[in-house]
Amino acid sequence: MTPTLTLYGIPNCDTVKKARAWLASQALAVQFHDFKKQGVPADALDRWLASAGWERLLNRQGTTWRKLDAATQAGVTDAASARPLMLAHASVIKRPVVQWPDGAITVGFDAADWQARIR
Repeated sequence: MTPTLTLYGIPNCDTVKKARAWLASQALAVQFHDFKKQGVPADALDRWLASAGWERLLNRQGTTWRKLDAATQAGVTDAASARPLMLAHASVIKRPVVQWPDGAITVGFDAADWQARIR
């Protein structure tokens, strides 16, 4: 049996939709974790921060980030300050986050990188 990969995100996010469609076209077993319904798992967030880094994980281009007040934005200066914000506002996490069967973590959708990972 092929190990399952886990895709974390929000179902109506365009990038998540593209990623899910691409994974489906590759006939991969995927477990989807919906941030809106299931929240952000704190233990997984800790792994993502350690693996990808808070700067890579924080989506400063998104609407949620732009709606935050300047003091909140300015207060995010490292992983320790980014973590509670990400737990409280899942939409500030860049999507999708994928945990691959080998334990690797990727952030965002990159078809070429993903193709190399599944070979």
